[in-house]
Amino acid sequence: MKIAFFDSGMGGLSVLHHARKALPHESFLFYADETHVPYGTKSRADVERFVAEAFEFLLAQDVKAIVVACNTATSVAVPAMRARYDLPIIGMEPAAKKALALDPVHRVLVTATPITVAGEKMEHLIERVDREHLVDRLALPELVTFAEHMEFDSPAVENYLRKELAPYDLANYSALVLGCTHFNYFKPAFRKILPRTMRFVDGNEGTVAQLIRKLKERGELAEEGEQTVEYFYSGERVTDEKELRRIAAYNRQLDVVYDL
Repeated sequence: MKIAFFDSGMGGLSVLHHARKALPHESFLFYADETHVPYGTKSRADVERFVAEAFEFLLAQDVKAIVVACNTATSVAVPAMRARYDLPIIGMEPAAKKALALDPVHRVLVTATPITVAGEKMEHLIERVDREHLVDRLALPELVTFAEHMEFDSPAVENYLRKELAPYDLANYSALVLGCTHFNYFKPAFRKILPRTMRFVDGNEGTVAQLIRKLKERGELAEEGEQTVEYFYSGERVTDEKELRRIAAYNRQLDVVYDL
């Protein structure tokens, strides 16, 4: 059986990239909803519908777990999916708790899509972990568009980030939380602007760790066999060589940014 990774677009490849290193014997299915990307600027009702459609497809593909590798989809639709389906459904949340644990004194800047930044799930997360009121939030919707066009470190990206980060005195911050899986591609562009003292924090490691725990609990962790990956765009298997080269280019960028 396969492990499915689902995202609105190509950002979820960053979570799959981490999982492929941690789980060498598993078979993976990656589903990018390229028809409807980006989710972060859509209505909640639309996102709920897109996620429901994706899950119907994925449950027909002999999957043993679904990783919702999208912070927006997690915040909007994962509780309903867990109530509907009896298999491990692993969601994501911005890693504000991890960032504060690493440095409980300095400020933390959580970046995400507009729907995640303003969502109820984010409000509850901040209330739970930010006792000293150190967390600020910033929506960066254009990064998703840049990522989908494979524009990771251009002058336009740098100008956008400089404009959006200008109101913050970054010397007072210990971490930038990458609260959208698309944002991982932009570590080199962020690094041009951020002080060296600011670290990147994302939810990929914790998400994959939770996936492994759930599979172990159910006795479904693969211990042998060759790793495989299938790619789908909104329910259609990717077989076109041009698109497969595109996916390979995303994975090469993830190799570059993995340890940054």
